[in-house]
Amino acid sequence: MIFKTPTKYFLVSGASEGFSPLNAFDGALLRAGIGDTNLVKMSSIVPPHCTLIDPIKIPPGSLVPTAYASMTGDIPGEMISSAVAVALPEDPVHAGLIMEYSARGYRKDIEEMVRNMAIEGMKLRDRKIKDLSSIAIEYQVKKVGATFAAVVLWD
Repeated sequence: MIFKTPTKYFLVSGASEGFSPLNAFDGALLRAGIGDTNLVKMSSIVPPHCTLIDPIKIPPGSLVPTAYASMTGDIPGEMISSAVAVALPEDPVHAGLIMEYSARGYRKDIEEMVRNMAIEGMKLRDRKIKDLSSIAIEYQVKKVGATFAAVVLWD
């Protein structure tokens, strides 16, 4: 088994301009502080008893489980945004939920949408929310831009 069940998580975001969509995405990862890691995209569950921490420096090359949203754009002047939200249940034996969302538009609207998605997801699970946290970022494209928001799970 490559991964242990994570016990901690943190939220990060970044935005960047780039030569190409991939370069812009890479720049956004660097600005988010996780650009020299190997992201392992996961589905959107926070393990029970997982604790929110401040972002930490992760060793370069690490395999890092993340739930993330990203957006690239190549229309000058266009506003693009990405956001993630984490809903934790009142009962800590249950898993929490992560939602991701990216779209053309402003940070406040995208963040409101992802928070509502997390609330709805917890309703589907019949779980009351103890804590709801989120992070979002917007970027006005110059030539080729990218936004990135993530929940990083760590031990």
